[in-house]
Amino acid sequence: MVSKRGITAALAALILLGNAACKNDAGASTSAEQAAPKVQVTIQSSGGARVFNVDVARSPAEQERGLMFRTNIPADGGMIFTPYPAEGGGPREASFWMKNTPSPLDIIFIRPDGTIAHIAENTVPYSEEPVKSGEPVNAVLEINGGKAAELGIAPGDKVSWPGQGR
Repeated sequence: MVSKRGITAALAALILLGNAACKNDAGASTSAEQAAPKVQVTIQSSGGARVFNVDVARSPAEQERGLMFRTNIPADGGMIFTPYPAEGGGPREASFWMKNTPSPLDIIFIRPDGTIAHIAENTVPYSEEPVKSGEPVNAVLEINGGKAAELGIAPGDKVSWPGQGR
């Protein structure tokens, strides 16, 4: 026979486990995210060089998750999706959405020659509306919403990072 105290302890343990699982699913920073590879991305704009220290999303799984659930993106942070698409096949039109993304982002679409094709500024958090590049691209950079305008980053500016073009 199980005591009332034993049942209470078992229920408490289940609740704690369930809360931990929900926090992880809800996107709390995991050690994998904190240890994600970083790269310096430089954008040469009319106002000078702008440098971002961003996470790299290379695999299809990393690209699918992107910056979902993140609320603490550093001022010079973000994520670069390279190569885009991860499954290869060369440049193609990109389509992103903001599902499960609580922070507004500037999504910068980058042509194969490293120039910016299009900037989707201040995308709407949690929106499932597609955000499209409008032309074939091979990389996409996500930074904090409003940052591109603040720094004078515009279509045609040149973007570079280590390993670009591989």
